[in-house]
Amino acid sequence: MTKSDKTSSTESSVNETTSSAEIKKILNAKHMDPFGFLGLHNLPEGKGMVIRSFQPHSQKISVVVGNEEHEMKKIDGTGFFEAVFPDRSGRFDYEFKVTDYDWNEKTTRDPYQFPSTIPDDDLYFFGEGTHRGLWNILGAHTMSCRAVDQSEGEVAGTRFSVWAPNAQRVSVIGNFNNWDGRIHPMRNRNGVWELFIPEIEPGTLYKYELIGRDGNLFAKSDPVAFFSQNGAETASIVYNLNEYEWGDSEWMKKRETHDLYHSPMSIYEVHLGSWKRKTEEDNRFLTYLEFATDLVDYAVDMGFTHIELMAVSEFPFDGSWGYQVCGYYAPTSRFGTPDEFRAFVDACHRKGLGVIIDWVPAHFPKDAHGLARFDGTGLYEHEDPRQGEHADWGTLIFNYSRNEVRNFLVANALYWLKEYHIDGIRVDAVASMLYLDYSKEDGEWVPNEFGGRENLGAIKFLKQLNTACYEECPGVATIAEESTAFPGVSRPIDQGGLGFGFKWNMGWMNDSLSYMSKEAIHRKYHHGEATFAMIYAYHENYILVLSHDEVVHGKKSMINKMPGDKWQQLANLRMFYAWMFAHPGKKLLFQGCEFGQTDEWQHEKSIDWHFLEYDQHIGIHNAVKDLNHLYISEPALNQIDHEPGGFEWIDHSDAENSVFSFVRRGLEGETILVIIHATPVVRENYRIGVPQSGYYKEIFNSDAQIYGGANLGNAGGVESEGVSSHNREHSIIIQLPPLATVLFKLQ
Repeated sequence: MTKSDKTSSTESSVNETTSSAEIKKILNAKHMDPFGFLGLHNLPEGKGMVIRSFQPHSQKISVVVGNEEHEMKKIDGTGFFEAVFPDRSGRFDYEFKVTDYDWNEKTTRDPYQFPSTIPDDDLYFFGEGTHRGLWNILGAHTMSCRAVDQSEGEVAGTRFSVWAPNAQRVSVIGNFNNWDGRIHPMRNRNGVWELFIPEIEPGTLYKYELIGRDGNLFAKSDPVAFFSQNGAETASIVYNLNEYEWGDSEWMKKRETHDLYHSPMSIYEVHLGSWKRKTEEDNRFLTYLEFATDLVDYAVDMGFTHIELMAVSEFPFDGSWGYQVCGYYAPTSRFGTPDEFRAFVDACHRKGLGVIIDWVPAHFPKDAHGLARFDGTGLYEHEDPRQGEHADWGTLIFNYSRNEVRNFLVANALYWLKEYHIDGIRVDAVASMLYLDYSKEDGEWVPNEFGGRENLGAIKFLKQLNTACYEECPGVATIAEESTAFPGVSRPIDQGGLGFGFKWNMGWMNDSLSYMSKEAIHRKYHHGEATFAMIYAYHENYILVLSHDEVVHGKKSMINKMPGDKWQQLANLRMFYAWMFAHPGKKLLFQGCEFGQTDEWQHEKSIDWHFLEYDQHIGIHNAVKDLNHLYISEPALNQIDHEPGGFEWIDHSDAENSVFSFVRRGLEGETILVIIHATPVVRENYRIGVPQSGYYKEIFNSDAQIYGGANLGNAGGVESEGVSSHNREHSIIIQLPPLATVLFKLQ
């Protein structure tokens, strides 16, 4: 049969093969089984085969079979095309030659030729809530796929897949189909909708258009997008995650066996949007690649062991600081691409820095393009606002009782640890997750099945999270920001704990800052605030934190929390930092605090680097730098933080002089004596008991001239005497500088 014969056959058969009702469903984007209608199908009663396609932005389409072209019939000018092949009885391979209204021609493949590429087992494990590699089946994946009827070769394109079990219809929309939801409706596989679209390349903008259970039409960004726009533009972006070549194999191998609990951990907390900006270039952000040099080199020079990034998953509103996330699987595009973020992490590792990210599984915003009522129902959140909403924050609470929601979050944590080589996650707002009545009045919350206030679903999720992280990624850290007395947050699950590696010590932070804010003359009445943290120091694996939360919203900068004139403020801050570095527990300090910035932190501008032009603030900077390097180099200060053997009080009762002293020890018996003096007077001939006889070398004095102090000290060290003091047989006599912390090492 000739080409013209086939064309006329196609035209004469159209009304016998396709009902107007079916076409109307396609035109209205309400067809529930697009794969059962579009593409190549058998005609009833052995009348041949039919190919159907809906392409409203094309004026002409031909089916190419081998060397033959068969023009398709366009029905009623709607964009619905059909070609009938009455002489064929079996399936066959074909392509489309498409002509648009500008007379541009291209040859393309029919998306409805391609089979599902998600195995049934993956869908089963997702429904069970145990799929630890969920990002490999959801999201947009560039890949090659073979059509059902294609005998050889594969076609490059992108597979889109999204979980929306209550949607009536889901389509992929983007700049490749004029954002028209009628063109690429997806197949539904047990609530996971998928579609492979040929020729879609990285960089393509896309979203999902859904018809909800109630019939409403709306568009959503991809919850598992690997790259996204930010701010007012909210499209997801197709991205290939398989091209970056890592250079940190040595770090990653070492990480697997590294003992975090008996090693130094000094964390520099950073907000990428405000650490440093290019003021001369319209106050623009630095890029991930610029951070890979500027920030990394700075942190290494300062002696930090880790950088902790405030939330970097994609978020729409700068003022949320990143803690209202819409794109959990996408590093924010404010600073560059996903691979450029990888390059930053890579640079950290090659310079010996670990990377921790803040992670936000406690809540998410109500933005229309995000997770809220994703398929027209409370899918990720609860339907009942008493369970599903944080009124204080205007955000929604994840439904941790749902398998797929827990899976979405657990897999997300693993995604960052595996795909981006992140070394730890600091889980934000854990207290709000643990308690159903968090920041709620009576009647505003629903008790659990036993009548209690604990969120049993969240507890199950946190245990599942920590189990997965430590099983899949040995050597990483999970860290809880948790401010209540919930027991065993950082204790093993088999011992009744939640399984976190570490917990922020909010109690130490509150008590010590309260003590430091007192005028020196009044501190003797609050001596217990300075020593109380040791009563519970071993209940959890603690990190001592001076975080961003303590220098915003009227809480004052660190230096302005200190009482007295400028000299006393500076001395107090140096004394306090040295106390922190000597106290049991890992350390965290927020950007700007290391040089005594006087203003509160503001997210929309750089921290005040110009303070490093002034000697007094250079002194603070030098003190923090030296404390970091001392902390790293002295086993007594970093090896035994979480067991009693690393600490011993010398005297915690000298309230009258506002002096307290203790010993820190290392695993090999290394001994450092620490004395904190919290009044602005010099104390001559102060006798203090020591653990054993010997020479005690002064290894740090916060009153040193290089730090801006008066340089009062002990001539490099003192020899002990056989005079008993503080229930010890030997003692030393020292000069205590004003508002100072002094460290001595037994030689």
